[in-house]
Amino acid sequence: MQTTEPFDAKRFQQVRWSIFAILILAYMSVYFHRMAPAVVSGELMLAFSTTGATLGSLAAVYYYIYTAMQIPAGVLADTLGARTVVTLGNAVAGLGSILFGLAETLEMAYLGRFLVGLGVSVIFVGLMKSNTLWFRDRIYGLISGITLLLGNLGSVLAAAPLAWLLAHASWRSIFVGIGVFSLLLALLSAWRVRNRPEDAGFPSLHSLDGRVPDPEREHHWLRELFGVCRNRRIWPGFWFNFGMAGGLFAFAGLWGVPLLRDLHELSRDEAAQYTTLTLLAMAIGTLLSGWISDRLGRRKVVMMTSALLYCLAWLALLWLPWSAGWSGMLLFGLIGLTGSGFVLSYACAKEVCTPALSGMAISLVNTGLFLGAAIMQPLFGWVLDQGWDGTLHEGLRRYALADYQQAMLLMLGFAVIALIASSRITETGGRNLTRLEGD
Repeated sequence: MQTTEPFDAKRFQQVRWSIFAILILAYMSVYFHRMAPAVVSGELMLAFSTTGATLGSLAAVYYYIYTAMQIPAGVLADTLGARTVVTLGNAVAGLGSILFGLAETLEMAYLGRFLVGLGVSVIFVGLMKSNTLWFRDRIYGLISGITLLLGNLGSVLAAAPLAWLLAHASWRSIFVGIGVFSLLLALLSAWRVRNRPEDAGFPSLHSLDGRVPDPEREHHWLRELFGVCRNRRIWPGFWFNFGMAGGLFAFAGLWGVPLLRDLHELSRDEAAQYTTLTLLAMAIGTLLSGWISDRLGRRKVVMMTSALLYCLAWLALLWLPWSAGWSGMLLFGLIGLTGSGFVLSYACAKEVCTPALSGMAISLVNTGLFLGAAIMQPLFGWVLDQGWDGTLHEGLRRYALADYQQAMLLMLGFAVIALIASSRITETGGRNLTRLEGD
């Protein structure tokens, strides 16, 4: 029920940004869980006596369930709202992380990783759904960039800082600790988060702007979901995320550290600095991509440019001579920076469907990201295993340059998929097309 009380702009800003901050903390934990296996890969291989392919599968369990849950996450966000889904997601992820940290067998580790993926799978879509209701359309690209920038701090914490922390604490105690943190976030989300301004005693943003409110959901969620899936304008964003973000997260989240360890004799701490740079560059790039897109009033041209430069960055990593040091840092940074354009796929998705179903649309394109990562992580390891010559170092498999080059060709192939998909994006001009078509 909409309030008739005078609008308190200062209080509105306080409530809006406090909700955003809580959801961002939850989103940071999502990125931490996603990227942490890259740094603890050696410990996991020793603890559970795994091959490269098995390690890839253990890390990818997160992506499998995350991928499968994206469409349900969108349905839940549109029907239950961000408050409920993020609260439940944090609780399940917290229990899963604790189980993973305490696991004594590979099967228990798989179960813990599964629960983590299940819990965090709903957080991003819930956050982005919340953003559509608490922030105006004209700055949604920028807000999406800020969201990815801040969320990526979690992945940065899962790189060099985590490598440093492993020198002072076991990987098991770290995952138990992050699990307890997620449980605390669940309590905080239930206490402070509200689904929309009206639930906190404010008018909707459309009412504040003197516009007619968007229509509410009219049909059963299953019928609405089928309608979203039949929307051909959404699917290019799915494939864009599949090729660009899927490959990027698989590399930075697992295989970047072993590559630097095997080919350039870097320690884990040293190698983690490179993947940290990749993630920082990606975080900064998402902010720039969102800001540039909002300023231009265009999405497609920014996404096509990003995809082209991302392809070139992978070609450079594959064929240019580089080594540990500034040249390697430059290439790892370029991969993150050029791969940041995927953030605009979420803005495009919500702008080509009915606003009430934005959660489902966002979840559909987000499915592409995690499907890509779920396929790439074990596939990369499988290609490495095919060329492995039996070399071991301190109990770990060591792969050769030719092995990594074959695997990185897969990354280039994924990048080309993103480039093709970018050419099929529907230009929205930063506005919701269903509103324009209804005028």
